[in-house]
Amino acid sequence: MNVPVRQAIADAAPRKMSDWLLRWETILVGLLIVVIAGNTAISPYFLDIYNLSDATYNFSEKAIVALAMALLIITREIDLSVAAVIALASLATGLAAESGAPLIVLLVVGPAVGIVCGAFNGFLVTGIGLPSIVVTIGTMSLYRGLAQVVLGDQVIKQYPKDYTAIGQSYLINWPPLPYSFVIFLVLAVVFAVVLHKTAFGRKLYAIGNNPVAAKFSGIPVERIRFLLFVLTGLLAGLAATLLTARIGSTRPNIALGWELEIITMVILGGVSIAGGSGTIPGVVLAVFILGLITFGLSLINVPGIVISVILGCLLIVSIAGPILVRRLLRGR
Repeated sequence: MNVPVRQAIADAAPRKMSDWLLRWETILVGLLIVVIAGNTAISPYFLDIYNLSDATYNFSEKAIVALAMALLIITREIDLSVAAVIALASLATGLAAESGAPLIVLLVVGPAVGIVCGAFNGFLVTGIGLPSIVVTIGTMSLYRGLAQVVLGDQVIKQYPKDYTAIGQSYLINWPPLPYSFVIFLVLAVVFAVVLHKTAFGRKLYAIGNNPVAAKFSGIPVERIRFLLFVLTGLLAGLAATLLTARIGSTRPNIALGWELEIITMVILGGVSIAGGSGTIPGVVLAVFILGLITFGLSLINVPGIVISVILGCLLIVSIAGPILVRRLLRGR
């Protein structure tokens, strides 16, 4: 039986120094060091503590969603509607703010909308049996279209200061740590423990490796996949709450294109697009790599469209690289 390269690299227990060096996380650590060294060389402002703190604003919300997306892809599913869910959840938050809702409502309404959207995706996939990629392409248009129909060309800006302060201020002043970044770090620890240290995490790997065998072994495959869709929607709604608070407005094009960046984080982090392998530490490393690449390029005024091209190339390389390595190993 042919073992996927990333599963062999990331999931097998290394026994020799060469095994450690070939682990996907080790490769990502090396790449992260190269990114930091390169950015330091091209810009004297890169290592400024406040600049680095502000840089986390640009990827923390995406990284939060990437954690749930990683679990979903491990079980051979995918959700392309996450950015549209963010738009719809942000719209609901904006409408609540215009109606004078208190802070607690503004914090809850986004995740609540995300749960509903995730449950709808999960029902279509696990209840009716439709392919997740087809379903979430459809709901991506549905959720984004609803936001565009309601908002039109309008912008909602009537947010109270105690709400926007959550997205624009620091939880800790030194070192300066934004709320969204702290939430991402806490969630990363929780997801890592659940995936790598619990029976539930082992069930996710079993589903990804062979869902039929997992079902016959007593694992509730469809129920778990449904819960993962709900979880992905929940974190997309949380990301919408944090993003809306940070920019202080709701627009119909909010988070446009984020699904590509989120999936890039997950795949570059070592999660196999075919399912069954991947780690949370790998995803976290990929988050920092992509975030710091984007930040470093923005410091030297590289256009956003060029950054998008680079991210697209990274996505292609992260998918094609292990396949090419596997072919080379077979040839040897």
